[in-house]
Amino acid sequence: MSASAAPMLEIVAVSKTFPVTGRSLFRRRKTLHALTNVNLAVQPGETLGIVGESGCGKSTLARIMVRLLQPDSGTVLVRGADVNRADKNAPHTSTRLQMVFQDPYSSLNPRMHVGAAIEEPIRVHGIVPPAEVAGERDRLMERVGLGPRLATRLPRELSGGQRQRISIARALSVRPELLIADEAVSSLDVSVRAQILNLLSDLRSELGLTLVFISHDLSVVDHLSDRVAVMYLGHVVEVGPAGDVLTQGAHPYTRALVAAVPQPTVGSRRTQPSLRGELPSPVSPPSGCVFRTRCPMAQAVCAEIVPSPVTVASDHWAACHFAGTVSAPNTTEKGSAT
Repeated sequence: MSASAAPMLEIVAVSKTFPVTGRSLFRRRKTLHALTNVNLAVQPGETLGIVGESGCGKSTLARIMVRLLQPDSGTVLVRGADVNRADKNAPHTSTRLQMVFQDPYSSLNPRMHVGAAIEEPIRVHGIVPPAEVAGERDRLMERVGLGPRLATRLPRELSGGQRQRISIARALSVRPELLIADEAVSSLDVSVRAQILNLLSDLRSELGLTLVFISHDLSVVDHLSDRVAVMYLGHVVEVGPAGDVLTQGAHPYTRALVAAVPQPTVGSRRTQPSLRGELPSPVSPPSGCVFRTRCPMAQAVCAEIVPSPVTVASDHWAACHFAGTVSAPNTTEKGSAT
C-alpha cells in the first residue's frame, strides 16, 4: 500500500440529514443530523476501521458508500469517479464496492436457497459464462469455508456463522475491489467471530481486497485495521494509524473510548475516566465542538468554533482545538487487587 496512491474510495464533505416524524401543526419539522462534513480516504489494499458509539453515523456512512443512501451534500468518489453522477448500473459502483451487513439472516432472502443467492449476482453481472455459474458458486462456498452441499439449504437451516459466510461469498461473487463490513461480526458468538475475522483477513491478503471495517469493538478493529477513523455524533474526530490512534489518541473522545475498554489484568485500573454524561441528541447537536458537553478539557472556544483537523503526526490528525498540545496519558496503572 502506497500512501501516495490515488484513493480507492474518497468521501468529500459528505453530510446527511433525516426528517424526524411526528410533526404537529404548531411545530416546525425537526431534522436529525446523521453526518456532518465527513471527509475520508481509503487507499488501495488497506483496511480502514471505523469506530464510535451506536448512533454516531457509521452505518449511514456505509450505506452512502454503496449508494443505498444519497448524501444531502458532498461527493463519493470511487477511483476518482463520482458514484452519484454515474449510471446506477455502472461497473465501478455495482461491482467494485460490495457490503456485508450486520445481520446475515435479514440480509438473505429467507425463501431462496443460499446457493441461488450466490448465483444470482454472478448471472446478473455476467461474471462467468452461464455453464460455469454453478462451478463458480461452489468455488466461492469452499473459499469461505462451506461445502457446496449446503447450497440447497435455506438461511434458517444454517447457523449465524454459516449465514455470514454465505453473505461474504455473495459479496465476493462479483469480484469487488472494496468490501465494506458493517458490524459484520457483532451478532456472532466469540469463537465464530474470530473465525470470520480470520476469514476476512485471509481474503484481503489473497484477493488484494480493500476493506472498510465498521465496529464498536476496539479490540476487533485493532486486530484487523491499518488505519482507524473515530466518529462521534456524525463527525469524524480522529484518523490515523491503528496503533497510534488506539494507544496514543489525540482526541479526548478517542482516549475515553479506549479507557472504557475492560482490562483483562487483575488489579489494573484506568487513570482516564470513561465518558461522562449522555450522548447529545443528533436533532439538536451542540454548537462548536460536538464533543464539548462530555469533554473534560472543554473551554469557551469549544462552544464557539468548530475545530479544524490538527496534524499530530504523519498521516494522523484530530479535530480538537488542543490536539497538538495535549499528549495522551497512560491508560492503565497497577493497583492492589480487591
